[in-house]
Amino acid sequence: MAKQVLLVDDSEFMRNLLREILEEEFEIADEAENGVEAVEMYKEYDPDLVMMDIVMPIRDGIEATSEIKEFDAGAHIIMCTSIGQEEKMKKAVKAGADGYITKPFQKPSVMDAISDVLTA
Repeated sequence: MAKQVLLVDDSEFMRNLLREILEEEFEIADEAENGVEAVEMYKEYDPDLVMMDIVMPIRDGIEATSEIKEFDAGAHIIMCTSIGQEEKMKKAVKAGADGYITKPFQKPSVMDAISDVLTA
């Protein structure tokens, strides 16, 4: 059975891009537009992996990552970040992020990051 992935980004364009990259090898559990939805959907679907944007309205990816990790310490979360967000990435790692990819995404780097996280 394909592993389930939850896509979290306030940009529909970025969610669609990730969906296109991942849908051949993964089942997309659902898509969230903010950190509040991400936490709710994580609890509902218990996905194998979360692809989480850092900067989002309502609750950012760092707060959502922390909350998901409190709920499930074994959660696998990869942060999606823009170039130049090193400080936010450090905070995300402290919150429990398992890896990161940098926008704009390229399929090989996305798949490598996922492989690193899921096989660790």
